[in-house]
Amino acid sequence: MNPADLLTQARVLLLDFDGPVCSVFASIPASTVADQLREILAEGGHAELPEAVAASADPFDVLRYAATLGADEARYVEAAFTAHEVEAIPGATPANGAHDLIEAWQVSGRPLAIVSNNSAAAISVYLDLYNLRPAVDTVQARTSSDAGLLKPSPHLLRQAIATLDVSPGDCVFVGDSVTDIQAAHAAGVRVIGYANKPGKRAKFTTAEADAITETLASLVPVS
Repeated sequence: MNPADLLTQARVLLLDFDGPVCSVFASIPASTVADQLREILAEGGHAELPEAVAASADPFDVLRYAATLGADEARYVEAAFTAHEVEAIPGATPANGAHDLIEAWQVSGRPLAIVSNNSAAAISVYLDLYNLRPAVDTVQARTSSDAGLLKPSPHLLRQAIATLDVSPGDCVFVGDSVTDIQAAHAAGVRVIGYANKPGKRAKFTTAEADAITETLASLVPVS
């Protein structure tokens, strides 16, 4: 389906944060953050990590592994991860067309939620930095070390839907990862895959996204 048409039909817009709104780690590489989280585990006596975790450039892989080690390990790693996200926000690069889309959606009078695995603290800093808070009705994001609540779990999407008191069929979610597509399907929400990097269109097609776009600017203006 044409993504702009899908958005026009929606009553509620749900936006992922890292990707569809901005590049969180534009100034501090995610791989550097992952390394620092691994150092925390090493300091706690967990220097020997599974190969996939030891080599990963994704901090979420380290967080999810920390959660398998125990509540304390998960809590320490998540707290450090949040601190690094907040530190990175001033250097985060807005996605082309993202702020225009958010503002156009606000003008349309329809609710908007940010639904993200990133920390609520970091998202809050970003919204204040760019004066976007008035355009966002709710933020459903990481507030604890419980990695099981993060996408591909539908938990955060369901929280947003409940908070806005709407039905899943009223919503369209824009996400830039296969886990976003999976979470949307599990929550009964239509989803637009934001293919902002080479190879993503094919992955989103396989994951059965309802629509795919390579640019957010094509979704603006919202009618």
